[in-house]
Amino acid sequence: MPRIKVKRTSTVTDMTAMCDVASLLLTFFILTATARQPEPLAVQTPSSTYEFKVPAENNAILTIGQGKVFFEVAGNKVRAKTLELIGQQYNISFTPEEIQRFSVISTFGVPVSDLKKFIAMSGSDRMKPGVQTGIPTDSTDNQLNSWVLQARTATAEINQQPMRVSIKGDAKEEYPVIKKIVDVLQKQKVNKFLLVTNSEAKKK
Repeated sequence: MPRIKVKRTSTVTDMTAMCDVASLLLTFFILTATARQPEPLAVQTPSSTYEFKVPAENNAILTIGQGKVFFEVAGNKVRAKTLELIGQQYNISFTPEEIQRFSVISTFGVPVSDLKKFIAMSGSDRMKPGVQTGIPTDSTDNQLNSWVLQARTATAEINQQPMRVSIKGDAKEEYPVIKKIVDVLQKQKVNKFLLVTNSEAKKK
């Protein structure tokens, strides 16, 4: 008997379910992701072969460049508490709205006297040249020392853990400026801190 030929049909794969899942995952990541705010001062950190990720929690970053110092502490609640403590120290009253606005600001560098004006600005205005002149570190008015101290207090109170400190200095920054910042930390008996560097390929 002649063999019956079976008609060949093309294979069809229904991708509807996979597209639905991909769309849901993409929507979830977009809604839950936190956008990284631009930094007021771009610095070129020195290179290093040592690899260690800067902690995302319980950490403060001191950015140093062009003779200016900027400060950032991790966590919205910690930022809000730090601002409250700074207000108490310098006898400045901040409204709940100002505290909330400050809690979402990452890196900043302005004197305490300009804080209210700085907080009221829009995000784009804060990034304009000349707005952020750096946190004072003079011996007569060392506000950076106050920020580090109050941030450490806020971190211990909110997260029940000590605050780490990372220094992000420009590779071309002069040594006396860096030493001044290290002296601020050592004054508070903070002798362990991280130096932020660029990753460099290890030589074989």
